[in-house]
Amino acid sequence: MPTARNPPVTTLPLVHEKTAVHEKTAVHEKTAARDAASRFLLNTANSARYRAEVLQGVDLVAATMERTTRPCTGATPAQLAARVAAVDLDAPLGGIAEALAELEPLYLRDAVYFHDPGYAAHLNCPVVIPALVGEAVLSAVNSSMDTWDQSAGATMIERRLVDWTTSLLGLGPGSDGVFTSGGSQSNLQALLIARNHAVAQLRGEASRERLPVLLDRLRIFTSEASHFSIRKSASLLGLGYDGVVGIRCGADGRIDPAELARQLAGCRSAGLVPMAVVATAGTTDFGSIDPLPELAALARAYGSWFHVDAAYGGGLIVSARHRHLLDGIGLADSVTVDYHKTFFQPVSSSAVLVRDRASLGHVTYYADYLNPESAARQDIPNQVDKSIQTTRRFDALKLWLTLRTMGAAGVGALFDEVIDLAARTGCLLEADPDFELAARPQLSTVVFRYKPDGMSDDEADVLNPRIRAAVFASGEAVVAGTKVGGRHFLKFTLLNADTALGDLRRIIELLRRTGTALRPSAGGAA
Repeated sequence: MPTARNPPVTTLPLVHEKTAVHEKTAVHEKTAARDAASRFLLNTANSARYRAEVLQGVDLVAATMERTTRPCTGATPAQLAARVAAVDLDAPLGGIAEALAELEPLYLRDAVYFHDPGYAAHLNCPVVIPALVGEAVLSAVNSSMDTWDQSAGATMIERRLVDWTTSLLGLGPGSDGVFTSGGSQSNLQALLIARNHAVAQLRGEASRERLPVLLDRLRIFTSEASHFSIRKSASLLGLGYDGVVGIRCGADGRIDPAELARQLAGCRSAGLVPMAVVATAGTTDFGSIDPLPELAALARAYGSWFHVDAAYGGGLIVSARHRHLLDGIGLADSVTVDYHKTFFQPVSSSAVLVRDRASLGHVTYYADYLNPESAARQDIPNQVDKSIQTTRRFDALKLWLTLRTMGAAGVGALFDEVIDLAARTGCLLEADPDFELAARPQLSTVVFRYKPDGMSDDEADVLNPRIRAAVFASGEAVVAGTKVGGRHFLKFTLLNADTALGDLRRIIELLRRTGTALRPSAGGAA
């Protein structure tokens, strides 16, 4: 207790201490924000820094590609995971030069390079330089394609490219579309429209059933060789995987129209609704293109939406020699085209196109804070009204600069070249007694397996996946694998017009040597 001899100790109230600490922290944070803004935000004052640092990145990629002599290093997931995990993300390096130097062993050194002639695996293309310039521009300006007041001229460029594509497809004057992130999203949106179209028809018949009950009656018909995104979309849309009826294919990998007609009739007899017929213009394995006119006629006869997944084969619309393979695609209600496959664009760049622009209204939702209905009445072009995405990149710029620089004919020539290369490669393998060709190439894929005389199917099933894994681990080549009739096969997917037949001969010899070394009878591991 305080006394005259022991006066009380005077202290600042606790609230004053907290206020002082808060003010000090606020000053520190404001200083840090100013430092970050002055050093890292792209703005007028930082244009020189932006130019210099982006060029450092460009120089690093160019230098890496110049010294790259194989498509990959064969690095394992465990090796790369350990390197990435060792990085302390809470201890920044401070400069782009240091960050790029760190990136080299984390990513660039062991990346898979699609421009290398030894890469022949998936539907990945080397990209054209004008599109890379577009990528740099669109990333820096950072337009968002959802509304006009975030995009301006970017909206008009995208719309012009949609019109250009629908015109080449022959979808008619009332057609429209929108760019998407890829074929899976394009297929999803097309089937969403098809589902809502079918449900609207059912409800127009005075049905009072709830949506889940209606969905149980809907069916999608597509070939057994169609892309997995069709089944995945059915599941996401509430139909379930079993809402897709897979139709058998002929020896050429194309859907059997007679079997489709039989299944459609059975569907109707069972009181079910054939919601959509999905054709494929370029299957992933064989590049097969379904008989589009026949499928269009069947879809029309049964009142089904007719969608064409041309994610792979869509590039044929600019081909000088193979455009006829898409005959009948103009009869579709919707089409998927992946520009980041056979238009040689960087990922991502795709579009869903529709015959009737009004059908895009099935994905329209008006939000007062973004795209109010009043804007639509004033003809303000908000692309979000057509898209299942909101914030979206200006990917159309890449294709725009490509067409304005090298022209559609130049793009088509690249696709024509790899189609011809696949045909020549198929002839090589067909004549080689150590390999078995699954089917003659139709676009730019070649499906085959290592199976010398005397090797059983079971032995080939064990050996071919091991060949593929060993070749990848060597870094000398990258090839794909698939199954045909339940058996393991290898696959070349050719999208590099700079690859020569000699490069494919080298890969074939590598596969042969690897297979010989791995066969137990040759002293390889069992």
